[in-house]
Amino acid sequence: MSQEAVPPSQPKGLLQQMEELMAALDADLSELDAGLQQSATRPDASPRDGSEPA
Repeated sequence: MSQEAVPPSQPKGLLQQMEELMAALDADLSELDAGLQQSATRPDASPRDGSEPA
């Protein structure tokens, strides 16, 4: 038995909600990873001693 045979007029199933949430989480994590990768390639972008970069 497949749950894919549910008529579209019914509310979203739990599986569909979970898939949508996982897709949104994956997009957020990808964006975060890109930001972290970018900051890792530019170590002078955020000095740790609080001073301005030269």
